[in-house]
Amino acid sequence: STQSRSSAASDVYKRQIRFYEEQELLSPNRAGHSRVYDNKDRVRLMLILRGKRLGFSLAEIKTVFELYDSNPNSAAQLEIMLQMTEQKRALLRQQLDDIKMLMLELDEVEERCRQELAELQRG
Repeated sequence: STQSRSSAASDVYKRQIRFYEEQELLSPNRAGHSRVYDNKDRVRLMLILRGKRLGFSLAEIKTVFELYDSNPNSAAQLEIMLQMTEQKRALLRQQLDDIKMLMLELDEVEERCRQELAELQRG
């Protein structure tokens, strides 16, 4: 049912947020047994999800947060972010080159298989 899928997704989301808390990426306030997320935590959660989507590790994301916490809006923070971005871009280019090479190899294997199959069918 839709509700059970929604509940399951909600449980995964809650576990994910708690994991980010354990990794000290989020630090909600407590109100009894409830967690209270302020705007800073909401922004950080968006940044974590965006960072993960871009391929950054949680350790890399945490480094950026620590830099920001120690000196918000600093040139050092921006320079490190630029370095991380350049490194990620270089890694993605390498992976893309690797994928292109694999695709060419698959094309060759496929062509050989088609030729051999055609020969077998001709007898």
